[in-house]
Amino acid sequence: MGLMTPRPAPGRTLPLVTGGTVILLALPVFLIAGWRVSGWGLGAVLWAGSEGLGYLLTRLRLGAGNLAASGVVAFGMMFRAIAVMVVVVAVAISDARLAVAAALVYALAYTFQLGISIVEYFGSASG
Repeated sequence: MGLMTPRPAPGRTLPLVTGGTVILLALPVFLIAGWRVSGWGLGAVLWAGSEGLGYLLTRLRLGAGNLAASGVVAFGMMFRAIAVMVVVVAVAISDARLAVAAALVYALAYTFQLGISIVEYFGSASG
């Protein structure tokens, strides 16, 4: 199967579990290293909030017949990333270490989640 062959969208469960596992595994690292747990907590909340918004957006009916919903989903997906960035920058103004810790937790969870989604997408048979 070539790279240009359409495939079904990957499932959300395994990537979500992977991201959540990364978040959970980061907590003992923060505790053992003596880092502020508030940085871990902020990163976890940002990741969970972004995932919650993503879940709501996937519930909308998409397609050529519902152009408005497709526009809302596109804007919403962009808003997720922008909202996380705005929060991290706002926190960085007053506490750079807290912002870096939160960004690190969020970025690790998001990266592992995205990696699993890509593996699922390119590893699946065409539908």
